[in-house]
Amino acid sequence: MSASNPLRPTGRSSEEIRLALPSKGRLEEPTLAFLAACGLAVEKANPRQYVARIPALPGVTVLFQRAGDIPLSVRDGGVDFGITGYDVVMERLDHDPRVLILHEALNYGHCDLVLAVPEAWPIETVDELAALARSRAQEGHPLRIATRFTHLVSRFLKERGIAEFHLVASEGTLEVAPSIGYADLIADLTTTGTTLHDNRLKPLRDGVILHAQACLIANREALKARPEVLAVARQLVEFFEAHLRAEAHYMLFANMRGESAEAIARRLFTQTDLGGLQGPTISRVYVREEDPGWFAIHIIVRKDRLNEAIQQLRTIGGSGVVVAPVTYIFEEEPLRWQRVLEQLS
Repeated sequence: MSASNPLRPTGRSSEEIRLALPSKGRLEEPTLAFLAACGLAVEKANPRQYVARIPALPGVTVLFQRAGDIPLSVRDGGVDFGITGYDVVMERLDHDPRVLILHEALNYGHCDLVLAVPEAWPIETVDELAALARSRAQEGHPLRIATRFTHLVSRFLKERGIAEFHLVASEGTLEVAPSIGYADLIADLTTTGTTLHDNRLKPLRDGVILHAQACLIANREALKARPEVLAVARQLVEFFEAHLRAEAHYMLFANMRGESAEAIARRLFTQTDLGGLQGPTISRVYVREEDPGWFAIHIIVRKDRLNEAIQQLRTIGGSGVVVAPVTYIFEEEPLRWQRVLEQLS
């Protein structure tokens, strides 16, 4: 196939499957940690190299790129998959049909794209900002907004009825723009709001432009044309979903005396939310003949219900409670994967 075909860039074999990961910035280390937690650890022979592998995915080559470049590489077919921030995907691609979002919420890299104004301004809402923008425009001085997200910010402002503004594209430290004087306000990513506060800025109450976190994207044409790429997509979605579901749960084991497994189950069901995802599982514990009637209980509980679950088990006679982390909880078929197949049909 010709090297000009975006699905077969120069220097790439016809069988190679490529996954792009952030090479630096706030998503680099969390992405590697997330993949390792999913059982898909990345092995990099040399820290300075930009190529690596995932032993659990033997047909996949890992490439490290700037987070902002990954959406474009996936769009153009230079790589088949990418993990990056949802914010840069929407800024660079919006809803480009050439790219499919396989998983929009990997539960790390959380941030918000917000409008923030100087604390001294008597403005708290976007409507109040709109009134100021009209007033400034009439004076011949449209509001200047410093941002790295010109597409998202422009669309948000126009949807909110603000047409009089000037965007100042900037890749530097935006928080100082109002104090230096090259912008009146900013639109930037924030996680806790601390940096904004330290620079005497405040986010507008209804000025959240986008909620974002890490996401998994893929080249649509590669998914449709290459069965091996689709198979890797399914494995990634399955493992990500199973890990994310498990991350919110603990596995509990406990021993309990009873006449039968059914009798133990009835006692359990008198408690609140102790049935697990599909349970409990109850099995006989084989001990000395003179000490019969012991059963082992196995349940999965949400992490935020752990203390309550332990106390409830004790209330009905549970002892020797063991708590263990859960790595995966696989469903029959994740709904997200079903949605992927629907979008490809």
